[in-house]
Amino acid sequence: MPDTPKRQRDATARRQALLDYVIQTGAAQVDELATRFGVSRMTVHRDLDALAAQGMVNKQHGGVTTRASSVFESNFALRTQLAAGEKRALARAALQEIAAGEALILDDSTTCAALATLLPERAPLTVITNGLSSIEQLKATSDIRLITLGGDYQPRFNATFGLLCEQTLASLRANVAVLSASAILGTTAYVQDPAVTQVKRAQMAAAERRILLVHSAKFGHSALHRLADLSEFDLVLIDAGLAAPQREALDEAGIRYRLVRR
Repeated sequence: MPDTPKRQRDATARRQALLDYVIQTGAAQVDELATRFGVSRMTVHRDLDALAAQGMVNKQHGGVTTRASSVFESNFALRTQLAAGEKRALARAALQEIAAGEALILDDSTTCAALATLLPERAPLTVITNGLSSIEQLKATSDIRLITLGGDYQPRFNATFGLLCEQTLASLRANVAVLSASAILGTTAYVQDPAVTQVKRAQMAAAERRILLVHSAKFGHSALHRLADLSEFDLVLIDAGLAAPQREALDEAGIRYRLVRR
């Protein structure tokens, strides 16, 4: 029986979530993935075959690793490919929440890197970021004042973190901070890496308004470190693939969110 559109959407979302997990962990076993995503080993094998055919992972006996040979390629670059269409739509929606003349904080996420490409449309702006991809995109824009956050460079994320980064943020005040997260469980956002979590918290504390951009496939999953409850954000932008039970949970909790179509 051919796949229905809903089954195809579910498979796409699951594969995106699976790839994001493998990128974060570096490697995973088939049994581990089957348990984590609540599917059969055969389904995991089909998903891994599809991702391997796209050159995103290296499928091995009993497991999978990220395909790229370098740490940077196996994390930031692959995450850039993940749900690229949805990220562009979220970035476009976030742009509508930013006014010319504002000071804006961007985190290190690939979703915020997508937003950075659009920011010249809102110039003049002050942009504060630890993400080198956003810095690279904005450095030649004359009407954007760019404040780069120092700290320890981590190739895995192509960004800077650590005490120096956090101290710099503590001395700044922005109109709005735009962030992403690794996972959403219930109404709580989680991040896999502790250093990333600390800087994101500092970015939230340094802004008057906070906007979270998150792909629907990240809902229903957790990561190691708690970032914040979704109620701590002034607006949560989510692609339109969010399942009805998860929308209902957000409605019941009074979360301020908007679904964004591609």
